[in-house]
Amino acid sequence: MRKNQIQPAAAVCGTFALVVTLAACGGSSSAADEKVVTVYSADGLKGENGDGWYDKVFEDFEKETGIKVEYVEGGSGEMVQRAVREKSNTQADVIVTLPPFIQQADTKGLLAAYEPVGADQVDGADKASDGKWTSVVNNYFGFVYNKKELTSPPTSWEELLDGKFEEKVQYSTPGVAGDGTAVLIKAMHDFGGEEPAMEYLKKLQTNNVGPSASTGKLAPKVDKGELLAANGDVQMNFAQSKDMPNLGIWFPAKGDGRPTSFALPYAAGLIDKAPHTANGKKLLDFMLSERAQKDVSAVGGGFAARKDIKATDPNAEKLAALMDGVEIFEPDWSDIGTNLDGYVDAWKSATGS
Repeated sequence: MRKNQIQPAAAVCGTFALVVTLAACGGSSSAADEKVVTVYSADGLKGENGDGWYDKVFEDFEKETGIKVEYVEGGSGEMVQRAVREKSNTQADVIVTLPPFIQQADTKGLLAAYEPVGADQVDGADKASDGKWTSVVNNYFGFVYNKKELTSPPTSWEELLDGKFEEKVQYSTPGVAGDGTAVLIKAMHDFGGEEPAMEYLKKLQTNNVGPSASTGKLAPKVDKGELLAANGDVQMNFAQSKDMPNLGIWFPAKGDGRPTSFALPYAAGLIDKAPHTANGKKLLDFMLSERAQKDVSAVGGGFAARKDIKATDPNAEKLAALMDGVEIFEPDWSDIGTNLDGYVDAWKSATGS
């Protein structure tokens, strides 16, 4: 690789830790008519055993269109940063991240306006008004715990400060991982502002193992008992629990208050000046199709982005029961998008990270 040049996803199969190609690796060119589309995505939608929503959707898409999906996975912030580095030599066609990173991608000029077919069925709060991005899977922030080691789930933030959690708690890195950034957002909401939230997170450092670039890597540690609690999100952790019998989902409250959460959707956008723009549009259309959206809960363990899809499968029923009694708040994404760097700096200062 030449200095300061990022390799195309297809060229680094097996050499770049974040790259996972759904189809076999092979050479690719930037020709607009090539039968390939490259997706940069936050982790969570690809199954541990090839049985996730992405696995099903990408396989169906390739069979229907003949277009091969090349997939690059990492934290939401990582994916945006990589796309920014590649602006002069664009590699990705579609990017999927959690908020506020999809908004950040837009402010950095990474996204081209495109409203996929079916976007009219997505709530206004879950898509950009100018068509720069659209949610494809709805989701909620949450935590996980080890059901074998803990007879009942934790209930509050304060409980995580107990001595039994010493070096048994971990959360992904704010500013790098979408779910890690969500820890800051929820803490600031629950504790009533930036300062009290940082005071709490400073105290939590006594029990915190340390940063993790990937949220998806934490659940296996919880399932094995290496950790007792970690952050995550409902869709990813629900899907992981199929193969992780000790994994339980919970929502922290402040003190004896109600547990809270907020929507943390997987939002997708078309990359500006993408090498395969037409193929990127086709994939976005496919992800929002009725066929793919009906698989969101049944296959992926998430919530359909389209409001006209009324899931009744067993997973949908379990997910509804899981969210029962949880107070859902709406973050001020405009404030978070504007002040994210400041919040992350405050966290670094408070925790010594």
